[in-house]
Amino acid sequence: MVIVQELIHSVVALVNIFFTILYWLLVARIVLSWFGVNPYMTSNGALSALHQVTDMILKPFRRLPLQIGLLDLTPIVAFIALQFAQRVLVIGLYGVVGMLR
Repeated sequence: MVIVQELIHSVVALVNIFFTILYWLLVARIVLSWFGVNPYMTSNGALSALHQVTDMILKPFRRLPLQIGLLDLTPIVAFIALQFAQRVLVIGLYGVVGMLR
């Protein structure tokens, strides 16, 4: 049982690291958007990869009317959704640990 609990704790740590990386990728994309960096007009592979990864997160929310004038609230909603998903996963995994005791 202890081994399974430690394994689940390790998975929780990996989930937290994964979501932290996603948060920082979104922050990087937001900051780069302020400077008008277009990933499709540059040969920088890192920028293209950044946009491909963050597009997967932002695309579902782009369908919603989240623009107020020139202000796009899509990243804020994406941050909230990522935080919710992270908490659901972590609480669910800790619930499994609780059931194993």
